[in-house]
Amino acid sequence: MKALIIQHDHVSPTGAVSERLRHHGFEIEERVVVSKEHYENPNVTFDFPDWNDYDLIIPMGSPWGVWDDACIGNWVIPEVEWVRSAVLANKPVFGICFGGQLIARAMGGVVAPGPKAEIGWTWISTEAPELVGSGPWFQFHYDRWTLPEGAVELARTPVASQAFTIHNALALQFHPEFDANTLKSWLEWEGEKAVISDGQDPAVMHWQAEHEQQAGRERTFELVDNFLKWSKLIEDAEPPQ
Repeated sequence: MKALIIQHDHVSPTGAVSERLRHHGFEIEERVVVSKEHYENPNVTFDFPDWNDYDLIIPMGSPWGVWDDACIGNWVIPEVEWVRSAVLANKPVFGICFGGQLIARAMGGVVAPGPKAEIGWTWISTEAPELVGSGPWFQFHYDRWTLPEGAVELARTPVASQAFTIHNALALQFHPEFDANTLKSWLEWEGEKAVISDGQDPAVMHWQAEHEQQAGRERTFELVDNFLKWSKLIEDAEPPQ
């Protein structure tokens, strides 16, 4: 089986998500939309491959907004259409943060800045623990979605909806791929300012990420296993190790 992971920037590794997929025998292809040299001017053009060539599509996070066509319209508008066609065809899609927001916009929901950022480890309230556990999960976002028609909301916090399914797609607002190395990259590339502006200490946040890393990895393995079973990409999976 083949999985395509769309990384929208150069500082967001695929972490425990791709690790668990490889465990299940997936061949992983990773494509970066905005390279390091274009980070300050991200409105690049990008050719999205034929999703028919893959068993699973995973659009990941982004420092830019799904709604911000003025900033990234050259590639986000085509990506919205690309995601819509995949979801409507019942292709398994696993959307992470910006990727979850892509699914929402593609299927008719609205994505816009929320009332406040969610940054850090967060417990979510879940109505489907057999698919999406309560966490804690790491969050780093400013925007939120409204549910598309036909979507089933699975989880939420008081700030934002956290997960929904539609067709054979799962949209997540949090970052299951997250680990301490990811946070280090984000802090170096403008994230430190956001953490400080949110009234938090970046050094403590990094220590916390290291402290939670193994438990977070196991939660992510379970989430990936649950999704693969729900989407019928695998029949069963042994417990995370």
